[in-house]
Amino acid sequence: MLASVHSGALWGVESLAVAVEVNTGERGELRLVLVGLPDAAVKESLDRVCSALQNSKFKLPHTRTTINLSPGHIRKEGPMYDLPIAIGVLLASGQINGSASDFLIAGELSLSGKVLPIRGAVALAIQAKRQGLRGVLLPKTSAKEAVLIDGIDIYGVESLGEVARFLEKRDSLQPLPHEKWETGSYGDLDFSDIRGQELAKRAAEVAVAGGHNLVMVGCPGVGKSMIAKRLPTIMPPPTLDELIEIRAIHSTAGTFFSDSQLSIGRPFRAPHHTISRVGLVGGGSNPRPGEISLAHNGILFLDELAEFARNTLESLRQPLDDGFVSISRSIGKVRFPSSFTLVAAMNPCPCGYLGSKKRRCTCSRKQICDYRSRISGPLLDRMDMHIDVPSVSPEIFAGQTYGETSEQIRIRVAAARERQKKRFAGKKIYCNARIPDGLVRKFCVLGAEETDLVKCAMDQGALSARACGRVLRVARTIADICDCENIIPFHILEALQYRLLDIT
Repeated sequence: MLASVHSGALWGVESLAVAVEVNTGERGELRLVLVGLPDAAVKESLDRVCSALQNSKFKLPHTRTTINLSPGHIRKEGPMYDLPIAIGVLLASGQINGSASDFLIAGELSLSGKVLPIRGAVALAIQAKRQGLRGVLLPKTSAKEAVLIDGIDIYGVESLGEVARFLEKRDSLQPLPHEKWETGSYGDLDFSDIRGQELAKRAAEVAVAGGHNLVMVGCPGVGKSMIAKRLPTIMPPPTLDELIEIRAIHSTAGTFFSDSQLSIGRPFRAPHHTISRVGLVGGGSNPRPGEISLAHNGILFLDELAEFARNTLESLRQPLDDGFVSISRSIGKVRFPSSFTLVAAMNPCPCGYLGSKKRRCTCSRKQICDYRSRISGPLLDRMDMHIDVPSVSPEIFAGQTYGETSEQIRIRVAAARERQKKRFAGKKIYCNARIPDGLVRKFCVLGAEETDLVKCAMDQGALSARACGRVLRVARTIADICDCENIIPFHILEALQYRLLDIT
């Protein structure tokens, strides 16, 4: 008897349709045969499925049984086919009298028959909706990641027996309620915790308001990491589409969300400086997203920037320009979204105390030049803003005055983003930092005085043409924060002061 069950195969952050076909009653040696380009984890599923069937009070087939994962040219990986294979065996052997044709099924099985979490629940739900299916049957933990997908029923299941009873309509299983779209809190982090550092906090506001990349240079302990970790608290909440993209990437990567994390909006990723190029960009024999994709629609924070391997940092150049990364393998090309705001922190020299009023720098001029040369010119050109973060005076640090809260700053940021949304309506541009080179002059209109300031900066400050475009985009964001329709000299001058490394 032949039975077919809908499932899927992960490819990048998307899912491709896979049919799990099971045929029993064949002549020949009594065994299960698995075909359809499975990897080692899928081949092992036969042993798990047999144990799960027996421990769930079902019988193994008494004839030769062939299991085909169709189409055969797509490589199948991971344990997600355990549950659809088991259901296919039960349907083909007549042990359950029902139909699975309306559902996409995926899940790993334990030997006891319990259903375990899998990667890619969001992508699978989107695929099932695209196929016009009624719903998806997923492990309960994984199903919670997909409840943002509207227009399809999401069922969370806990055991093989529960799925069998549901398909036979002997057990009522209710779909999970579709999640109300909301963002969560960021705990105790708040910009009001930061004493002093008004220039750095202003630069952080401008960077978030326009999606600009930011480098902070300062001695150890001045507050660079403290500022960076609070950037998500002033970012505007993600749109529904952005939130679905975030969840799809993290679900595909296998970074499962807990109940407390499901409502939190934009990601903040802070990899250690020893991370490999593949860990940062993504890759592997079966490509998975790296840190830059996990930071999509959020913040990627690189602390101790100069300590990262040179080739690792250089791999950021194309994603910063394009908003995605393409990984080519012999089996095909995978494209991961990676539209993020890059925030980095570094010391001014190897010892960290160049320019400090408290400790003497012990580095030679050559050591300082070599240290800074670890950051290439092309990569530095892609950073819209680089600022100095000085030490805070003891009087300010010991004072009782607190700065603005994250909520106050976020209101201005949200207003600036709303102005950009209206300006770029109908175009695939979501913030000033993403204005294409060909449209910079259209959206960053300058008068005679502003043009003279930019020309003077290019002559005296050694700004490249790309850096000049970055300055104009930053000035456009400053104007948006100030609720100004046109860029004025003040906006150009403020944008120029955020180009520290161009003139040092």
